[in-house]
Amino acid sequence: MIDDVKKNADQKMQKSLEALKSDLGKVRTGRAHTGILDHVMVEYYGSLVAVNQVANVTLGDARTINVQPYEKTMISKVEKAIRDADLGLNPATNGDLIRVPMPMLTEERRKDLIKVVRGEAENAKVALRNVRRDANDALKKLIKDKEISEDDERRAQDDVQKLTDKYVAEVEKMLQTKETDLLAV
Repeated sequence: MIDDVKKNADQKMQKSLEALKSDLGKVRTGRAHTGILDHVMVEYYGSLVAVNQVANVTLGDARTINVQPYEKTMISKVEKAIRDADLGLNPATNGDLIRVPMPMLTEERRKDLIKVVRGEAENAKVALRNVRRDANDALKKLIKDKEISEDDERRAQDDVQKLTDKYVAEVEKMLQTKETDLLAV
């Protein structure tokens, strides 16, 4: 039973770490990255869909993303969706291809992005602490139901805390890496 609680906590903490990795991948540095457009939604026959479902999104070069809609009628809609996505991108249409150049990051923008990244890291830490709390509550319930002893519960709580500390350190490491990446010119 204790092993189940610890294993469950470990899996949930791992998922929180993967979510943070995904969120940090969306914060752009000066380089082009097709994942930046993953959350841009386009109206397609009355419903909102992701850009990568109505267009082929590729890297043109290190500083340009190429978006080629599957249907010619979607070119203006995709271009407008990218422009309106509040990503600071200014797409340009060239025939049936939309080029999205990545602007250079200013020092001010880099500092703003670092604040965003720190916020994401803090959210991940909160998620980890919530998982720890849930695991500890599950252990307390096992004691209440007289399924484990108090000594076992104390040891299990210590293990859950060590697990939490390990994942928080991992979050810090990911944060430092991303900050270094953002500050590199």
